Amino acid sequence: MATIRHEFYESDEKVTLSIFDRGADPAQVSVKFEPRKFSYTHGEKSLVLEPLKGQIDPNTSEFTVGKVKVEVRLAKMAPGRWGTLVGDSPDPLAAPTPSVVPSAPTTTVKKPRKNWEGITTEILGTDKEKTSDEDPNVGGDSTLNGFFQKIFADADEDTKRAMMKSYQESGGTTLSTNWDEVKKAPVEVKPPAGSEWKKWN
Repeated sequence: MATIRHEFYESDEKVTLSIFDRGADPAQVSVKFEPRKFSYTHGEKSLVLEPLKGQIDPNTSEFTVGKVKVEVRLAKMAPGRWGTLVGDSPDPLAAPTPSVVPSAPTTTVKKPRKNWEGITTEILGTDKEKTSDEDPNVGGDSTLNGFFQKIFADADEDTKRAMMKSYQESGGTTLSTNWDEVKKAPVEVKPPAGSEWKKWN
């Protein structure tokens, strides 16, 4: 029987094996998973890997037959890298040494998946639910006035003086909290961009 060209890559949880058998007929393909052995047969072609470098779980290992290759996913019983497919390394699950036993429960540990829905909800939530403390523009003029009143109430005498003077002299277009700057000269009127200041008599 001819041995088929194959290659593999691995993660800590599984080995993905590609068997290059172009045009393989799924009905003719025979795959057998055993704890330390994998065998593939298709007509005259075969591939037997024994002993596998580590132990696999035959129940959760699987394969798919494609047009160009057969992809086999070997589920590792113990997480970790093998480095090679076949080898005589001692089976970590069969070893009776106490140092290996505590690591056995880690087989149930799965990597946390990103909760994309939760993240999306969080982003949308932050767009909507801003309070007036976070963004003074949320509630319009009344909230804005409340925001300034809060600043005014918590301010010291110089800051209050600066706010009053700047607001009155600028016709409500400037609000400064810096008394050192405001006390030197009258505060200029600064109308919003695109508008013109006119004094009413």
